[in-house]
Amino acid sequence: MADEPLELGEISLSNWHAHMDKMTEVGFLPIARRLPSLVRHAMSLAWRASPRDTLATIVLNLLGGVFTAFGLLATTGALTALFQDGPTPDRVRAALPSLVLVAAAAALRTAVQAGAGWAQSRLEPQITRQTEERLFGLTSRVELVSYDDPEFHDSLQRARTRGVAMADSVVSSAVDVVTAAVGIAAVAGVLGVLHPVLLPLLLLAVLPDAWAAVRSARMRYSTLNALIPAMRRKWIIAELLAERDPAAEVRSFTMRDFLLRMYDAVARAEQEVMLRLARRQTIARLVGEALGGLGSGLVYVALGILLAVGAIPLAVAGTAVLAIRSGATSLASLLHSTNRLYEDGLYFTDFLDFCADAERRLGEPRPTTPPERFERISVVDAAFTYPGADAPALRGVSLEIKRGEVIAFVGENGSGKTTLAKILAGLYEADSGTVLWDDVDLREVSPEAIRERTAVIAQDHTRWPLTARYNITMGTGKGEPALHAAASVAGAHEVIAELPHGYRTLLDRRFKDGHELSGGQWQRIAVARGFHRDADLLICDEPTAALDARAEHALFERIRGHSDGRTVLLITHRLASVRYADRIYVLDHGKIIEQGDHDTLMALDGLYADLYTLQSSAYR
Repeated sequence: MADEPLELGEISLSNWHAHMDKMTEVGFLPIARRLPSLVRHAMSLAWRASPRDTLATIVLNLLGGVFTAFGLLATTGALTALFQDGPTPDRVRAALPSLVLVAAAAALRTAVQAGAGWAQSRLEPQITRQTEERLFGLTSRVELVSYDDPEFHDSLQRARTRGVAMADSVVSSAVDVVTAAVGIAAVAGVLGVLHPVLLPLLLLAVLPDAWAAVRSARMRYSTLNALIPAMRRKWIIAELLAERDPAAEVRSFTMRDFLLRMYDAVARAEQEVMLRLARRQTIARLVGEALGGLGSGLVYVALGILLAVGAIPLAVAGTAVLAIRSGATSLASLLHSTNRLYEDGLYFTDFLDFCADAERRLGEPRPTTPPERFERISVVDAAFTYPGADAPALRGVSLEIKRGEVIAFVGENGSGKTTLAKILAGLYEADSGTVLWDDVDLREVSPEAIRERTAVIAQDHTRWPLTARYNITMGTGKGEPALHAAASVAGAHEVIAELPHGYRTLLDRRFKDGHELSGGQWQRIAVARGFHRDADLLICDEPTAALDARAEHALFERIRGHSDGRTVLLITHRLASVRYADRIYVLDHGKIIEQGDHDTLMALDGLYADLYTLQSSAYR
C-alpha cells in the first residue's frame, strides 16, 4: 500500500547523527596539534609514490618563499628611493636597481612556482594508483569472514568512497600548507626587519576566517560521516532500480513504485540533513567574513597611527602594506589549506584506519606447507560463529575424509553444510577445534596454500566480466590442452563453441561484442573452472542448481569420472545424487547427527531417510 510505513532497517533518522559528538568538540588548537602528523603522513605517502617529484615540489616551494622575501626587501629599497627629496627623474633612476631586483625576484618566483606545480601535478596520479593498489591488495587478502562483519563493511565503505579519493588531496593540501607557511615565514621575516610591531597586525586580519573555516569543516565531516549508512542504503536501492540482474524481478513483481518510495524516503531524509548543513555553514562563513573585515580595518588604523607618531617612515609603511597583503594572502591560503588538510585528513584517516584493521586481520605469516598429497582430512570438535550472530553455525563437528573418497554433506537449509565446506577449503577458520591434513594443523598453514590445492564449484558462482577463456583458467595459464580438457569434461566446450568468438568471447553484455549465457551455461563454465584447477580436494556446493535433469545427470557422471584419484566433497539437496557417495554426513543446526553410506542411513530411519523418502515420493 502507498501509505504503508517503510522499514528502513539500519537507516533511521534518530541514528543519523550518532557520530556528531566526534567532531563538535574539535577546535582550532586540536587541529593545529594534529597538523604535523598529517603533514608527515602526507609527505611519507608522496615520498613512497615518487621521491624525485616530492623533493622537487618541496625545494621549489622553499625557493619561492626565498624569492618572495627578497622581492619585498627590494621593494623597500625602491620605495625609499622614490620617496626621497629631489627631482622625480633622479628618484626614478635611484630606484631602478631595486626595481630590477623586484622584477627578477617576481620572475624567478613565478618560474619556481610553475615548476613546483608541475612536480605536484605529477605526484597526484602516482599517489592515487599507489593508494588504490594498497586498498585492493588488502581487501582481496583479508579473511572471507571479514565480509560477514557489518563494521568491516562500514569501514570499507568510508575508505573506498572518500578515503582513497582524498589521498592525493591530502598530499596536495600538505604541500599547500608548507608553501603557505614558507610564504608567511618570508613575510614575517621582512616585517620583523622593518618593525617588530607590524607582526601582530598580520594575524589580526585573518584569524576570524580561521575560525569560520575550521567550524565549516567540522560540520561537513560530522554530517557526511553520520550519513554513510544512509548513502549505502540509497546506493543499494539505486542498484536494484538500474542494474540488469534484478531488472526482470523488479518488473515481474511490480516493485518499481515500492523501490522508488524507499529511495525517496532515504533521499529526502539525506536532503534535509544536507540543507541544514548548508545553512549552518553559510552562517559560519558570514560571521567569519564580518569579523575579518573588522580586523582589516583595524590593521590600517594601526598603520596610520604608526605613521602619525613617526614610528615608521612612509617607505616602510608602504612596504608593510604590501607585505601584510602578501602575508594575508599566504595566511589565508594557509588557513584554507589547513582546513582542507584537516577535513581531507579525517577521510584519509578512515583509509589509514581501515588499512591498519585489514592488516591486523591478515594474521601472522605461516611458514608450514600442507602435505603434497594428503591421505586424509580430519576435523576434530570444530566450532564456528559468524560475526554478530547469536548462535554458532557449527558446534562440535568431527569427521574424516580419506583421499579418493566421494563425501556428501546433507541437511536442511542453515544446517552448516556450506560453512563446514568453507572451513575445509581454507576460506574460514574454525573458532575452536582442529582441522588436519594428515598430521598438519591448518592453523599453522597459510590459507593461500590450502586454497591453491582446493577447487570450489559453488551455486552462487561469480559471473566474471571476462572472456570465456579467463572464466575457466582464472589467469592460471596452464595452456590450451588443460583448458580444453576441463571445458570438455564439464560440458562447457559445446557452449563456448557456439559463441561468436569462441574462447575469446567476452561474457558480459555491458561491453561491446559482449555475450550473455543462460544460468545452465554459466553453471557449466563454473564446473569447468573447478575441473581446470585439478585440485586435490574438489568441493561441489549445489553444482546442479541451474541445470535441467539430463544435464544434472550428465554432470554427476562427469564428477564421478573426474574424481578418479581425487577427493570430492558434494553438497546438494538432491539426495538421489549422493546415494553413491562413499560416506554421507547429515548435519542439523550445526551438528553432525548421522553418518554412513546410503544404505546405512536408510536403515537408521533418521533425518536422512525422512528427507530421501520425501524427495523420492515426489517422483512416484
